[in-house]
Amino acid sequence: MNKIKKELKEFLEYKKNYQFIQKELIEKDGNIYCDGELLKDKDGNKISETEKWIDVGYRNKGDFPQMLSNLFPYNIKFRGKKLASIENFFQGIKFKDKKKQKYIFTYFGTQAVHVKAASDFNWLETGIIYWQGKSIKRDSKEYDLLIDELYISAIQNPIYRSILYKCDKPIIHSIGEKEKTKTTFTRYEFEFELNCLKDFIQNKDKEKV
Repeated sequence: MNKIKKELKEFLEYKKNYQFIQKELIEKDGNIYCDGELLKDKDGNKISETEKWIDVGYRNKGDFPQMLSNLFPYNIKFRGKKLASIENFFQGIKFKDKKKQKYIFTYFGTQAVHVKAASDFNWLETGIIYWQGKSIKRDSKEYDLLIDELYISAIQNPIYRSILYKCDKPIIHSIGEKEKTKTTFTRYEFEFELNCLKDFIQNKDKEKV
Protein backbone atom coordinates (compact mmCIF):
# COMPACT_ATOMS: atom_id res chain seq x y z
CA MET A 1 0.00 0.00 0.00
CA ASN A 2 1.57 3.31 -1.05
CA LYS A 3 1.71 6.33 1.22
CA ILE A 4 -1.34 8.10 -0.22
CA LYS A 5 -3.57 5.01 -0.02
CA LYS A 6 -2.40 4.33 3.52
CA GLU A 7 -2.95 7.90 4.68
CA LEU A 8 -6.31 8.10 2.88
CA LYS A 9 -7.48 5.02 4.75
CA GLU A 10 -6.37 6.54 8.04
CA PHE A 11 -8.07 9.84 7.24
CA LEU A 12 -11.38 8.20 6.31
CA GLU A 13 -11.37 6.36 9.64
CA TYR A 14 -10.58 9.59 11.47
CA LYS A 15 -13.30 11.44 9.59
CA LYS A 16 -15.99 8.98 10.65
CA ASN A 17 -15.75 10.15 14.24
CA TYR A 18 -14.92 13.79 13.59
CA GLN A 19 -17.41 16.19 15.16
CA PHE A 20 -17.80 19.36 13.12
CA ILE A 21 -20.10 22.27 13.94
CA GLN A 22 -20.12 25.00 11.33
CA LYS A 23 -19.84 28.53 12.64
CA GLU A 24 -22.83 30.71 11.83
CA LEU A 25 -22.49 34.02 10.01
CA ILE A 26 -24.83 36.63 11.47
CA GLU A 27 -25.76 39.89 9.80
CA LYS A 28 -26.62 42.84 12.06
CA ASP A 29 -26.89 46.52 11.17
CA GLY A 30 -25.21 45.88 7.83
CA ASN A 31 -22.23 44.14 9.44
CA ILE A 32 -21.46 40.41 9.36
CA TYR A 33 -20.25 38.63 12.48
CA CYS A 34 -18.87 35.17 13.15
CA ASP A 35 -18.73 33.82 16.69
CA GLY A 36 -19.26 37.35 18.02
CA GLU A 37 -16.32 38.79 16.07
CA LEU A 38 -16.69 41.28 13.21
CA LEU A 39 -15.98 39.61 9.88
CA LYS A 40 -17.18 42.25 7.41
CA ASP A 41 -18.43 45.76 8.08
CA LYS A 42 -21.18 47.57 6.19
CA ASP A 43 -18.59 49.32 4.01
CA GLY A 44 -17.24 45.99 2.77
CA ASN A 45 -14.05 45.96 4.85
CA LYS A 46 -13.12 42.41 5.87
CA ILE A 47 -11.35 40.90 8.86
CA SER A 48 -9.45 37.78 7.80
CA GLU A 49 -8.31 36.48 11.18
CA THR A 50 -9.30 36.86 14.83
CA GLU A 51 -8.56 34.96 18.01
CA LYS A 52 -11.54 32.72 17.21
CA TRP A 53 -11.17 31.85 13.51
CA ILE A 54 -9.30 32.18 10.23
CA ASP A 55 -11.36 33.19 7.19
CA VAL A 56 -9.73 31.53 4.19
CA GLY A 57 -9.56 33.48 0.94
CA TYR A 58 -6.78 34.10 -1.55
CA ARG A 59 -7.48 37.85 -1.57
CA ASN A 60 -7.77 38.05 2.20
CA LYS A 61 -5.01 39.57 4.32
CA GLY A 62 -2.59 37.36 6.19
CA ASP A 63 -0.47 34.28 5.60
CA PHE A 64 -2.88 31.64 6.87
CA PRO A 65 -6.00 32.97 5.06
CA GLN A 66 -4.11 32.99 1.76
CA MET A 67 -2.02 29.84 2.13
CA LEU A 68 -5.03 27.73 3.12
CA SER A 69 -6.93 28.87 0.03
CA ASN A 70 -7.46 26.36 -2.78
CA LEU A 71 -6.12 29.08 -5.09
CA PHE A 72 -2.71 29.23 -3.44
CA PRO A 73 -0.05 27.74 -5.77
CA TYR A 74 1.04 24.32 -4.56
CA ASN A 75 2.56 21.62 -6.75
CA ILE A 76 0.36 18.57 -6.26
CA LYS A 77 0.37 15.12 -7.82
CA PHE A 78 -3.06 13.54 -8.00
CA ARG A 79 -3.71 10.22 -9.71
CA GLY A 80 -0.75 10.69 -11.99
CA LYS A 81 -1.65 14.28 -12.91
CA LYS A 82 0.21 17.42 -11.88
CA LEU A 83 -1.90 20.25 -10.47
CA ALA A 84 -0.72 23.84 -10.03
CA SER A 85 -3.14 24.29 -7.13
CA ILE A 86 -6.08 22.51 -5.53
CA GLU A 87 -8.42 24.89 -7.36
CA ASN A 88 -7.19 23.54 -10.69
CA PHE A 89 -8.88 20.25 -9.88
CA PHE A 90 -12.22 21.88 -9.08
CA GLN A 91 -12.16 23.83 -12.34
CA GLY A 92 -10.74 21.03 -14.46
CA ILE A 93 -13.56 18.62 -13.61
CA LYS A 94 -15.95 20.99 -15.37
CA PHE A 95 -14.42 19.89 -18.69
CA LYS A 96 -15.47 16.64 -20.36
CA ASP A 97 -12.50 16.56 -22.73
CA LYS A 98 -9.47 14.87 -21.13
CA LYS A 99 -6.92 16.91 -23.09
CA LYS A 100 -8.51 20.22 -22.14
CA GLN A 101 -8.76 19.08 -18.55
CA LYS A 102 -5.03 18.36 -18.52
CA TYR A 103 -4.33 21.91 -19.71
CA ILE A 104 -6.53 23.37 -16.96
CA PHE A 105 -4.46 21.55 -14.37
CA THR A 106 -1.40 23.60 -15.37
CA TYR A 107 -2.92 27.08 -14.99
CA PHE A 108 -2.29 29.28 -11.96
CA GLY A 109 -5.16 29.03 -9.46
CA THR A 110 -6.84 32.37 -10.19
CA GLN A 111 -6.46 31.81 -13.92
CA ALA A 112 -8.10 28.40 -13.64
CA VAL A 113 -11.22 30.04 -12.19
CA HIS A 114 -11.66 32.07 -15.38
CA VAL A 115 -10.67 29.33 -17.81
CA LYS A 116 -13.88 27.45 -17.01
CA ALA A 117 -15.59 29.86 -19.40
CA ALA A 118 -13.89 27.95 -22.23
CA SER A 119 -15.75 24.73 -21.41
CA ASP A 120 -18.37 23.57 -23.89
CA PHE A 121 -20.06 21.59 -21.11
CA ASN A 122 -22.21 23.11 -18.36
CA TRP A 123 -22.04 20.82 -15.36
CA LEU A 124 -24.65 22.95 -13.55
CA GLU A 125 -27.32 21.67 -15.93
CA THR A 126 -26.59 18.01 -15.32
CA GLY A 127 -25.00 17.78 -11.89
CA ILE A 128 -22.26 15.70 -13.53
CA ILE A 129 -18.51 16.34 -13.42
CA TYR A 130 -15.75 14.49 -15.24
CA TRP A 131 -12.48 12.99 -14.11
CA GLN A 132 -10.34 11.99 -17.08
CA GLY A 133 -13.38 11.22 -19.22
CA LYS A 134 -15.34 9.39 -16.54
CA SER A 135 -18.65 10.93 -15.48
CA ILE A 136 -19.32 11.28 -11.74
CA LYS A 137 -22.41 12.65 -10.03
CA ARG A 138 -21.57 15.79 -8.10
CA ASP A 139 -23.79 14.74 -5.21
CA SER A 140 -22.50 11.24 -4.65
CA LYS A 141 -20.32 9.19 -2.33
CA GLU A 142 -17.96 8.56 -5.24
CA TYR A 143 -17.40 12.29 -5.59
CA ASP A 144 -16.86 12.74 -1.85
CA LEU A 145 -14.20 10.02 -1.87
CA LEU A 146 -12.52 11.66 -4.86
CA ILE A 147 -12.28 14.90 -2.86
CA ASP A 148 -10.85 13.11 0.16
CA GLU A 149 -8.18 11.55 -2.03
CA LEU A 150 -7.47 14.96 -3.57
CA TYR A 151 -6.75 16.53 -0.19
CA ILE A 152 -4.70 13.59 1.03
CA SER A 153 -2.66 13.97 -2.15
CA ALA A 154 -2.38 17.72 -1.45
CA ILE A 155 -0.91 17.22 2.03
CA GLN A 156 1.95 15.25 0.50
CA ASN A 157 3.20 18.74 -0.39
CA PRO A 158 5.24 19.57 2.76
CA ILE A 159 4.43 23.29 2.71
CA TYR A 160 0.65 22.75 2.55
CA ARG A 161 0.89 20.10 5.24
CA SER A 162 2.97 22.39 7.45
CA ILE A 163 0.58 25.35 7.22
CA LEU A 164 -2.32 23.10 8.22
CA TYR A 165 -0.28 21.69 11.09
CA LYS A 166 0.55 25.17 12.38
CA CYS A 167 -3.04 26.44 12.08
CA ASP A 168 -4.31 26.70 15.66
CA LYS A 169 -7.75 28.18 14.98
CA PRO A 170 -10.99 26.97 13.40
CA ILE A 171 -11.11 27.53 9.64
CA ILE A 172 -14.04 29.26 7.95
CA HIS A 173 -14.69 30.22 4.33
CA SER A 174 -17.23 33.03 4.45
CA ILE A 175 -17.56 33.54 0.69
CA GLY A 176 -18.31 29.90 -0.08
CA GLU A 177 -21.53 28.90 -1.85
CA LYS A 178 -24.10 27.04 0.24
CA GLU A 179 -25.69 24.70 -2.31
CA LYS A 180 -24.08 21.73 -4.05
CA THR A 181 -26.04 22.50 -7.21
CA LYS A 182 -24.13 25.77 -7.59
CA THR A 183 -20.55 24.81 -6.83
CA THR A 184 -18.17 21.86 -6.94
CA PHE A 185 -17.28 22.53 -3.28
CA THR A 186 -19.63 24.25 -0.84
CA ARG A 187 -18.69 26.39 2.12
CA TYR A 188 -19.73 23.55 4.47
CA GLU A 189 -17.75 20.94 2.54
CA PHE A 190 -14.65 23.14 2.48
CA GLU A 191 -14.80 23.98 6.18
CA PHE A 192 -15.51 20.39 7.21
CA GLU A 193 -12.69 19.02 5.04
CA LEU A 194 -10.01 21.50 6.10
CA ASN A 195 -10.84 21.48 9.80
CA CYS A 196 -10.91 17.69 9.83
CA LEU A 197 -7.70 17.51 7.79
CA LYS A 198 -6.00 20.03 10.10
CA ASP A 199 -6.91 18.05 13.21
CA PHE A 200 -5.95 14.77 11.54
CA ILE A 201 -2.47 16.09 10.68
CA GLN A 202 -1.95 17.64 14.10
CA ASN A 203 -2.85 14.41 15.85
CA LYS A 204 -0.77 12.28 13.51
CA ASP A 205 2.32 14.46 13.16
CA LYS A 206 2.68 15.83 16.71
CA GLU A 207 5.18 13.16 17.68
CA LYS A 208 7.35 13.93 14.65
CA VAL A 209 7.89 17.62 15.44
